[in-house]
Amino acid sequence: MTTAAIRQKMYEYIRFADDKKVKAIYAIVAEEADEINEWWADKQLLEKVERADADLESGKDKGISWAEAKKQLLQRGKK
Repeated sequence: MTTAAIRQKMYEYIRFADDKKVKAIYAIVAEEADEINEWWADKQLLEKVERADADLESGKDKGISWAEAKKQLLQRGKK
């Protein structure tokens, strides 16, 4: 089973599971879920974003236009 299929099954299960089961599942993933929700506290991520921003401003990274980004995203969606 693909990861996408597993995610979908879990999503459907959690939507209708009783409160006790939802709390039990959350207890298993709570710490990691909180880390994801607090991305602004991730120093490594913020440093990476700052480096990327500096590279764009300095011209080291030319970036791509919105039109090109949209084209690439639409192509990924077709796969």
